[in-house]
Amino acid sequence: MALEDICCFKDKPAQQLFPFPALETDYHNLELERLKTSQTNWGDPQHIFIPPFPQATPFISRRTSRFRPPNHALTVQRPFPLSHGTTTLGFIFQGGVIAAADTRASAGGLVACPAVHKITPIHSHLVVTSSGSGADCMLWERILIREIRLYELRHKRRLSIRASAKLLSFMLHPFKGTDVCVALTLCGWEKEGGSSGLVHNFGNQSLVTDVSSSGTAGNTSAADPLSPNSGPQVIYVCSDGARLQGDIISVGSGSPYAYGVLDGGLSWGLSKEEAISLAREAVFRATHRDAYSGNNVDLFHIDAQGWIQRPREDLKEEYYRELERRSKRRREKKKRDTIESS
Repeated sequence: MALEDICCFKDKPAQQLFPFPALETDYHNLELERLKTSQTNWGDPQHIFIPPFPQATPFISRRTSRFRPPNHALTVQRPFPLSHGTTTLGFIFQGGVIAAADTRASAGGLVACPAVHKITPIHSHLVVTSSGSGADCMLWERILIREIRLYELRHKRRLSIRASAKLLSFMLHPFKGTDVCVALTLCGWEKEGGSSGLVHNFGNQSLVTDVSSSGTAGNTSAADPLSPNSGPQVIYVCSDGARLQGDIISVGSGSPYAYGVLDGGLSWGLSKEEAISLAREAVFRATHRDAYSGNNVDLFHIDAQGWIQRPREDLKEEYYRELERRSKRRREKKKRDTIESS
């Protein structure tokens, strides 16, 4: 046929038509007569005619084992394992929800980026903290934003936070056991029955500092504290499809250190300033001990009026402030000891 003449199938032997190493073994030996009899591709749908690619021959010169299964893609070994690490946390108190995270993106022993955003606003009353593979987390955050937006357009009301977590869990469950690495924590404020307005704040989120999301105060009200489906919500969803809801959740390699600070200082009656200080302290302690976390801290506060992002803070400055506090305590203790001894 004309396509055969263009691709030079008639005049070339089988090994030139298929210059792949796996076809040189006895198991995958294809005769020229067999190729000619299956030109219509009716006998076996796996026989696909491929034009010759002479330029690809040097890149596939290595032979594969005759025991390798057909069409097995060769895997490239990394020079070192790209382990991931981070510190993210979210907890509930009387003033709403606090979400905090560091900003270091690590790839094993390398700092891939010192200033990433691990907290992503989904809508005016919901943010998501991400831990795991950066590319996977960004993809599934965009998918979640899209699904919530489509639900709003179809039903004229916003999908609840618990339903959003359940939807995300169902979407991630088919990827259980694969290389997908996603651990998201949904932190938000739920109004009973969902919001009736299609209010969004998807602008330049990184530039929003200490400003509440615009246009949300008129469409929300304080949630009923007696309803379990309203008020502050913190829900964890991972790539295995697991879904956990709690009052305090920390994820990442620095989470054991963050839990140590949060368990000692968290209570329901904290004020907003005390809750923010506790979250900063937890992230700082985790980044000080965990090599895969560090650089800066991002912090969001979510209540009935929407989310508020505080200015990004450098943890290095917090480290020096902590040294100064320790030095001041030592001087005061030394002074008291001197007075008592005299």
